[in-house]
This record gives sequence, structure tokens and C-alpha cells, in this order.
Amino acid sequence: METSQRALPGGSAVPDGLALGPQAEAQKRRDLRRMKLVATGFLVGATIIFFVMRYLELKQGLAWAGYVRAAAEAGMVGALADWFAVTALFRHPLGLKIPHTAIIPRKKDTIGDSLGDFVGENFLSEDVVRDKLGRVDVTRRLGTWVAQQDNAERVTAELATAARGVVTVLRDDVVQDLIEQVLVRKIVDTEVGPPLGKVLEGVLTDGAHRRLVDLVCDRAYDWVTENQEMVLRVVHDRAPMWTPRFVDDMMATKLYNEVQAYAWAVKTDPDHQLRHAVDRFLSEFARDLQSDPKTIARAEQVKQQVLDHPDVQKFIGQAWSVVKGMILDAAADPSSELRRRVRDGLMSLGERLATDADLRRRIDGWLADAAGYVVRHYRHEITTLITDTVAKWDAEETSRKIELQVGRDLQFIRINGTVVGALAGLVIYTVSQLVF
Repeated sequence: METSQRALPGGSAVPDGLALGPQAEAQKRRDLRRMKLVATGFLVGATIIFFVMRYLELKQGLAWAGYVRAAAEAGMVGALADWFAVTALFRHPLGLKIPHTAIIPRKKDTIGDSLGDFVGENFLSEDVVRDKLGRVDVTRRLGTWVAQQDNAERVTAELATAARGVVTVLRDDVVQDLIEQVLVRKIVDTEVGPPLGKVLEGVLTDGAHRRLVDLVCDRAYDWVTENQEMVLRVVHDRAPMWTPRFVDDMMATKLYNEVQAYAWAVKTDPDHQLRHAVDRFLSEFARDLQSDPKTIARAEQVKQQVLDHPDVQKFIGQAWSVVKGMILDAAADPSSELRRRVRDGLMSLGERLATDADLRRRIDGWLADAAGYVVRHYRHEITTLITDTVAKWDAEETSRKIELQVGRDLQFIRINGTVVGALAGLVIYTVSQLVF
């Protein structure tokens, strides 16, 4: 990732981090000019005082003028020296190409290399990164933050916005082709019998199918109980024409009672022989799905019949449109079930991270390992990002922009140089008068 830059009229570039808006740049330029005038004013003031005191010292013979003259003289030297030092950072003083001046324009690339090395050695060291992550306690802070409903809502909203963006950007025809070419073709090319048999075998081993068997038995008994008239009518319709009506009624009632009693027994007895027969049938069917060629072939025929069904083909053709609409509707509605589940899931995860020390240690360890891996293998690439970015900056324009950013504060160096120089000159002159 490169630092964004603004092109200059000459085709060079300056980073956005240094580029200012017109109003901000104008204000900084005014502030810099004002401080330069103030610092220059100190130099001019010291110069005027020097000449006045020199005149009083030589022409009027005033002894005290020598002390003031010495202070002013040293202040002039200090002001000039610091003006030279500050100016030399950004340009050649007075346009004279004195060695070791215009440091920033001349040494821009070297400064970038040094900055990259400094960051790599002091900030991208694996030990430093691991120690920082350990002291920051990222996982606990993140858990505490996301466990709050308002924060979880905010994260959910951002995720919903990202999901809408991704779904909107994806081209419908491309996604639909991907579904048909990858998913449907994978289903067509893969035998469904063996995996289905394996799944069914696992379900039978766990006993998870018994709830379904219970439901079927319950519904069978309820159906028999609710359809007594149908049973009687079937018996009457199938009975010989020569049998008396009361005999048909007796046979129908007897048959109905037996069927109902049998259904009740199957429903209430977990060890009923019919239930065991169902278990045996399902076990054999699971084995046949995995190993019997005829059963596997039959499963393939059923699979192909299902895929060839017009309704299934229609669903496949519209699958992405349906899924896309569901995602967009759920993401756009703050009260949708999807967003509520995501929010509740985030809050639950946050509570676990805030309270479960073992989980935090594991995640912190993963984060530290991941950060260590990145630093170990990509530190050079990260520091190269700094050096390459600085190398692309225009030297003169970058120097000017930096001066606008920090030049106002640097003028205090000139002011301090004038004041400190004057004090030093006064002390030196006083000591020399006392000693000599």
C-alpha cells in the first residue's frame, strides 16, 4: 500500500500528510512569516544596541556601555549562527552552496532510509511487538468493548454495510455462473450414495434418528385415531356384496381397533419390534449406500431426477438472486433476525473474552504468533514502504512543506540563540574584566 500523494505542476509529488488545504497553508505561511520577523527583529535589535553601545563606549567613555555592547555583540553572533542553522535545514543560506546546507532537500532519501531502519529496529522487532501486545491486553479490551450493546450494534452496522457493498459489487451473472459451474457440477460429479450412507451411519450410531421415528409413530397413531370413518368406509367398499351389513361393521370395527392398538403399542414402546425393524432397515440401507453398487446407482438416479426437476432448475437459476435479496434485506433492516443474531453473537463473544482468562490467553498467543510471523518475514517490506515513499517525494516542495509545518517553532531557536548568546557574552565580558 502506498502513501497517497498529490501531484505538483512539475509532475513531482508531495505526500498528503504534508499537503495542506489553501486556507490552512495560508495561515501557516502567515504564522511563519510573523515569527521570522520577530526572530529577525531580535537580531536587528541586538545590532542596533551593539552600534549604539560601541559609540557610547568609544566616544563617550562610558564603562557600562562595554557590558551592554558585549552582550549585544554575542547576541548578534548567536542570532546569526542559529539563523544559519535553521535555514541550512531547508535551503542554502543566501543561495550560497555551502557544504552541509539544504540538508532536507539533499538528504531526503538518506533521511528516508534512516527512518526506515529506525522503525525496523525499534518498532518492528519481534520482541518489542510481542511485549507491546502483551502489555496492551488487546483481547480483554476488545471483549469488554464489544460486549456493550451500543458497540456491538455499531460493529454489526459496519459489517452490514460491508456485506451490502460486497454483494452489490459482485456481478450477478458471474456469481450465477460460478454457482452452476462449481457447486452444481461438483454435486453432479460426486457420488452422493457413500457420503449419505456415512452420514446416516453416524446418525444411527448417535441415536439421533430416534426422535424422527418417535415423530413418525406419533403422527401415525394420530392419523389412525382421526380417520376411523375412512377405515370403516374402506372395509365396506372392499367387502363382498353378499355379506350382511352388520358383519361388515363388526369386521371394520375389529380391524380399526387392532390397527389403533398396534399403532399405540409402536408409539409407547421404545423396544417395539417394529422400531427395531426400522433400525435394522436403516443400518442396512446405510451400508448399501456405501458399498452396494445397485443402491449407489439408484441414489445417483434419484439425484439426477431431483436436479433435472423444473423447480430445482429454476431455483438453481435464481439461487444467487434469492440469496442476494435475502442478504440485502437483512443487512438493511436493523431489526432483522440476521442482524440481531450477529449482534447477540458479538456480545456473547465479548463477554467470553472479558471473563474467560484461558480463552484470552489462547487468542493473545495467536495474535502474538501472527504478529511475530509478520515482523519476522515482512519487516523489510514494511520498512521499504517508508523508504520508497520518501524517495518519491519532491525534494524542494517537501522541504517547503516541512518548513511550513515546523518552521514557526524553529524560529524560537533563533530567538533563544539571540538571548542566550547575549547572556553568555555578558558573562564572558564580565569575567574578563574582573580577571584582567
